[in-house]
Amino acid sequence: MDGSAFETSHTPAPSAGVMAFDLNIAIATFRRRLRLFAAVALAVFVAVLLYTLQEKPRYTAVAQVMLDVRTEQVTDMNAVLSGLPADSSVVDTEVEILRSRSLAARVVKQLKLDQDPYFNPNLATAHGASSWLPWVKKAVAPTAVVDPVELQRQQEALVDRVLAGLRVRRAGLTYLISVEYTHPKATEAARLANAFADLYLTEQLEAKFDATKKANEWLDTRVVELRDQLQQAEADVQQYKIANNLLSAEGATLTEQEISGLNQQLASARAGQAETDARLKIARDQLARGSNGEDVGESLNSPVVQALRKQRSEQSAKVADLDGRYGPLHPELLKAKRELADIDTQIQSEIRRIISNLEAQAQVARQRTGSMAGSVASSKGTLAGNNRAGIRLGELERKAESVRTLYESLLARFKQTTTNQGIEQPDARVVSEAKIPTKPSYPKPSMNLLFGLVLAIGAGAAAIVLAEILMAGLFTEDEVERRLQVPYLGAVPLLSSSMENPKSARKIKPTDYLLAKPLSSFAESFRKLRAAILFSKVGETVKVVVITSSLPGEGKTTTTFSLARTLATAGSNVVVVDCDLRQSAINAFLPHVPTVGLLEVLNGVCTLDQALFTDASGAQVLPLAKSAYTPRDVLGSPAMLKLLQELRQRFDVVLLDTAPLLAIADTRILAPHADAVVMLARWKKTPIKAITSALSLLQGRGIFVAGVALTQMDLNAQSRYGYGDSNYYYKSYRKYYAE
Repeated sequence: MDGSAFETSHTPAPSAGVMAFDLNIAIATFRRRLRLFAAVALAVFVAVLLYTLQEKPRYTAVAQVMLDVRTEQVTDMNAVLSGLPADSSVVDTEVEILRSRSLAARVVKQLKLDQDPYFNPNLATAHGASSWLPWVKKAVAPTAVVDPVELQRQQEALVDRVLAGLRVRRAGLTYLISVEYTHPKATEAARLANAFADLYLTEQLEAKFDATKKANEWLDTRVVELRDQLQQAEADVQQYKIANNLLSAEGATLTEQEISGLNQQLASARAGQAETDARLKIARDQLARGSNGEDVGESLNSPVVQALRKQRSEQSAKVADLDGRYGPLHPELLKAKRELADIDTQIQSEIRRIISNLEAQAQVARQRTGSMAGSVASSKGTLAGNNRAGIRLGELERKAESVRTLYESLLARFKQTTTNQGIEQPDARVVSEAKIPTKPSYPKPSMNLLFGLVLAIGAGAAAIVLAEILMAGLFTEDEVERRLQVPYLGAVPLLSSSMENPKSARKIKPTDYLLAKPLSSFAESFRKLRAAILFSKVGETVKVVVITSSLPGEGKTTTTFSLARTLATAGSNVVVVDCDLRQSAINAFLPHVPTVGLLEVLNGVCTLDQALFTDASGAQVLPLAKSAYTPRDVLGSPAMLKLLQELRQRFDVVLLDTAPLLAIADTRILAPHADAVVMLARWKKTPIKAITSALSLLQGRGIFVAGVALTQMDLNAQSRYGYGDSNYYYKSYRKYYAE
């Protein structure tokens, strides 16, 4: 035996998650669960049918509301609350508004639905009590203090009942919204549908009216406040101008106007000074060059000099005339010359006076220019101060201007909203009022029955799926290999299912039936199991076989003894060793109770030959004495190992009938010393979790698990829905067996 932790002779099957869907398996599963499917489907269909029969007729009225993308412009001014944009999200939002609890509460209030017993169960209960209990009417109930929380709960419940009959939906991608209401009374259905549509429009109008009213109130208050702020801001500007000498006229301050005039005068004074200085300089330059002043520009323009020059000209002519007539020493000539010289002296004196006057004018011009420059400098200083003060003035003016702008805009908006008040229009309109329905919309028997049929089939299918998920046992070879990941060795059928007359199975034991009917399907199942076990270990001989199970009651002992008889009738030298020290069952197949057995052989009380019992088939049996009991672990003792060696040498096959793995630890002690371990599981009964737990106990001990065999299989049932198993075709090859 090799040292692998947990060996099988089979490559594990693919996991369930990667297996392809097999229609035949699905059909087989359906056939297996047909009764469950039929029961669940019938129950669901009957429930739907009963519900349909007892359901009261209900009527549905439909009103249609359209969101109007066109807006009437009575005035050319914007409304306070703008119209709804025509996009899909807005339409969906309006659908939700129609479904809102606030709108439903308004419908309740307007139609007084709290007094309708259909919507107010408390009212119906009170009426019912008064009708059944007449004496209640005579008693005057005291006024009860209603708890606000309880009152709110009742109101919310009333709104919930009203909304339960409402259905609001959008007609495709249009702007039409259908408001449907379902009620046992046709007139009430129409009334409620129209109420929801009308109140929806009313709510839109009220929203716009309230928005306009609040805007007007706010604008009125704000305009008054801004008017006061504007007056104060303008007063602050004027007071600051007065305090800082920033008074202005024609857009400029007085200082700026003064500086402008002074600058003009200064420029004129400087021009006059330059002119005077130039005339003076020219006159001085002429005199410096030796001129007698007659060619000085100022003298040329002087009327005195011009008069003197005229006199001199006349006198000079007179002198020339006298000089020509009398000679140079003539008294008249000398007198004329003296007069001429006097005229020249006067001319020179006048020229000097003119030059002096030019100097005086230049001095005056320079003083005037200096004075004007001083005035300009002083005014500029004042202007600089004014400019510094103008920074604060600019701030005050900007503040006043901003207040003025805001005041004017709000005043204009206030006039607009005042004009718009009272001409608000809703953003939707009712295009079709709900009419009183003439036919009930619910129930729809054909639709309900069709729905019930579909629901019944679905529920039945779900029940099958759930049953398969919760299924504890194994049915077929495919399930064994897929869910346990171990080889499938075969199946041991129920004797009654393999016989033509099942009742006759009660009169004979399965082990005796093997000898009586060696060509039966029951006997053939053990021959298949024998072949699967002996050839499970490729290339090696299997002699010592441990046969066990996870739980008691799985047919382990019957299978072991039947397998021994099958081997013996085939000519094999086989021995069965009863290793179930707690619940020995091999003795039931023996003609008499043995007095010695396995424990006595291990203790040396008797020999192996003395303890062996020969069966009618030729198989040898090493039983347990009836009174045998030991607290010691004898199965793992050297004596037991020595006995196994001896059995290997004397027999072709050694079958060890052991205790269940989950109950007793003895099997785990024997399993490492065997060539193969065969796990038995009861068909459809043994939980898969129990089998996997038992197999996990054999891991890590160098144990070879040949596989799992199913016991107590019902061949008739397996042939109906055991697709994937060889017994699925049992009816096809049953004629080959002799019962």
